[in-house]
Amino acid sequence: MQMDLIDRTPGLSNKEMWEYCDRLLAVGSKPPVNQPAIDRIERSRDYYKDLYYKEGGHHFEFRDYQLDIIERGTDLLLKDGFVYLAMEVRTGKTLTALGIADRACAENVLFITKKKGIHSIEGDYAIYKPSFYLQVINYESLHTVCDERKWDLIVCDEAHGMGAMPKPSGRAVDVKELIRKCDPMVVLLSGTPTPESYSQMYHQVYGIPLNPFREFKNFYDFARTHVKIKEKKVNGQYIRDYTNGLPSIMEAMAPHIISYSQRDAGFVSKIKEEVVMIEVDQKTRDMVAKLERDLVINGKEEVILADTAVKLLSKVHQLWSGTIKFESGKSMVIDLSKAQYIFDRWGLDKIAIFYKFKEELNALKSVYGSWLTTDVQEFKSDPHKSIALQIVSGREAISLKEADCIVYYNIDFSATSYWQSRDRMTTKDREESLVYWLFAKGGIESDIYQTVLSKKDYTTSHYKKRNKQ
Repeated sequence: MQMDLIDRTPGLSNKEMWEYCDRLLAVGSKPPVNQPAIDRIERSRDYYKDLYYKEGGHHFEFRDYQLDIIERGTDLLLKDGFVYLAMEVRTGKTLTALGIADRACAENVLFITKKKGIHSIEGDYAIYKPSFYLQVINYESLHTVCDERKWDLIVCDEAHGMGAMPKPSGRAVDVKELIRKCDPMVVLLSGTPTPESYSQMYHQVYGIPLNPFREFKNFYDFARTHVKIKEKKVNGQYIRDYTNGLPSIMEAMAPHIISYSQRDAGFVSKIKEEVVMIEVDQKTRDMVAKLERDLVINGKEEVILADTAVKLLSKVHQLWSGTIKFESGKSMVIDLSKAQYIFDRWGLDKIAIFYKFKEELNALKSVYGSWLTTDVQEFKSDPHKSIALQIVSGREAISLKEADCIVYYNIDFSATSYWQSRDRMTTKDREESLVYWLFAKGGIESDIYQTVLSKKDYTTSHYKKRNKQ
């Protein structure tokens, strides 16, 4: 076999191999635990289980709580034309949504998700084998959807991604137009419907005919009733701040939302975090100090310019992790301290690495070589490869349950990125997930970390306050 699996015992069927692996897990989970062996057994169980379902050996069975949500969700869908499943990661919201579509007698279902989640959803569909036709597509490819097919149900995965304000995002506009053309039922999915502000709900549902805010002609009209509007000063100008959405928003949405948490599903997994302080090169420290003092570094061929507060924050953030993007648009790795530490500590262990800037991926590739992949399916199938994912693109719609741990090369300014990406390893059977954060000694990453822990985004105002201390 290509994967590191338990070989099939002669004469045993896929179902019998699946059950055999379950028995091994029951024995192997008792102390002392050999984690690599447990991971191998889990991979083997999942492999034979998938083969069993794909060969049509048994009708797919939902968990009891999924059956309950499917029944309630279908009732809401048929009554109002939409339902919002606020189900936390690993509770099976994809299959639950497919179950609702099946129970609602949908014939043509369009499932919109992030690009990295397409393969997983297609796999769930193959296992479940519902009666409807399914097309899975990413938001950026909506313009390629065939207009001739009548979509009677649309599933919007990671729906909070349509929550931009005060103006709608491109994906929110595209989904609204698709709903206008097809008049479908709509199922919205998200583990974090309003990660930063209740105001983010408006554009997630504004294209749905019977949404609770349909009386308002646009977001600004909606905000006059449901948002405590403030003014804040940005770059010397006062702008309106719409982030203080009122509880009335979620009260209006409550009849349309079904929530379900990992705790409700019986998860006992805990996330254990460790911050590791890395000693970076002195030249990196010198560059940061010069840029903060002079706002420009003139090299022989390139220039690093930080003529605005936003650019200064971005350039300093890059430098502390060993990369930089020049004024010309070119970028380069200047310090391998973090990348080398990761390889020296974890070697060929199977880990998932989150990075922020594209040059950080090049830094990792320079020390890992062929032992690193950016493809989720290759990571799942090859027991010797680690995976590197950009934080924003990798924080949703994928599972990294095969990883021994998650390592953050850098940290994003977004609180949403923090709370979602760190949960990628969680499974119902995993008692503990290990997450490591690599911060430069004296760098700004620790300040960003403390800010996102409080569910706030890190901004230039936080950076200015840090520099004054």
